[in-house]
Amino acid sequence: MPDARQEGELIQGLAVIETSETDNVLRWDGTSVYVEHDVYHNGQLVHRKYRRKVTPEVARALLSVIVKAS
Repeated sequence: MPDARQEGELIQGLAVIETSETDNVLRWDGTSVYVEHDVYHNGQLVHRKYRRKVTPEVARALLSVIVKAS
């Protein structure tokens, strides 16, 4: 599955445009649900496999789907 590239966002304090790529796979580390992103500033990789936690609402929705399926 190809990575999804997100729209660039200007970060005022750094004067860079930040974009990220992700495979949109939800992961669980035993504590948190997260999606890994590669983060770029002006096209240069600055964070590899940066973890962005899903929102509590998304986590609750996932839990309800898992509970219904079991």
